[in-house]
Amino acid sequence: MAHLFSDEMYPASPPLDERSKDLRRLVIDALDGGGRGHLGSSMSLIEILRVIYDDVARHRADEPMWNERDRCILSKGHGCLALYAVLAAHGYFSRQEMRTFCHFPSMLGGHPERSKIPGIEASTGALGHGLSIGVGMALAARIRKSDARVFVVMGDGEINEGSVWEAAMSAAKHGLSNLTAVVDYNKLQSYGRTAEVLNMEPLADKWRAFGFETVEVDGHDVDELRKALGKPLADDRPTMVIAHTVKGKGVAFAENEPTWHHKSRVPADQIQAMYDALAEDA
Repeated sequence: MAHLFSDEMYPASPPLDERSKDLRRLVIDALDGGGRGHLGSSMSLIEILRVIYDDVARHRADEPMWNERDRCILSKGHGCLALYAVLAAHGYFSRQEMRTFCHFPSMLGGHPERSKIPGIEASTGALGHGLSIGVGMALAARIRKSDARVFVVMGDGEINEGSVWEAAMSAAKHGLSNLTAVVDYNKLQSYGRTAEVLNMEPLADKWRAFGFETVEVDGHDVDELRKALGKPLADDRPTMVIAHTVKGKGVAFAENEPTWHHKSRVPADQIQAMYDALAEDA
């Protein structure tokens, strides 16, 4: 089965609303403050994480370790600016903290750290580990007889890792219906198009073959994401949501541009251009 989305379909995504633009401004605040970061890798994640935290997951900003919370692991740790923005918007820490990104002694580093940042469930960045951690959390919830859900957000380049597929087999074996995995399918990784580096198509069929109830959505359409993530898609197996996204979404000159995977220096004129881009319809 061919995948349902193509580059030509991206313009069909609805315009970014004010919530999505506000979260992107927080990402730019961090780039401005830290002078570096994974812009493209973070912008493709915004709506995925927004829907999880705004509409789906059970969590408490004033009690980050609340025992009955749902868990969300950003396995694609280099996209942490998106997660930081969502956590800041929910009050896990001050929005002003975003401007301290990558400064000593800021708690906000280039990858999320569980021991430092309220709301972070797992220290990630070494790609391919998040789904294995999520499987463990989902099994633990079952043993505790908790109805907590576990969400794991992965990158499309990340799923080149064999450990992802080992974890997938384990999740299916145990019928972990409380586990929902999401692939941020922006089709670019650090040094090229995913189709050229290691083609994963037919991606949806692969996940189905590994025992996941699988759906494909527009990863920037909030309504589609709410429907896909709102509840498990099956009661006897894990869920996979393949979210077709645009790397750098919301900043036109960075969209689908591999050079914006990461920037180690971001001059003031580019920062201003990013803010200006969000002032327009995107």
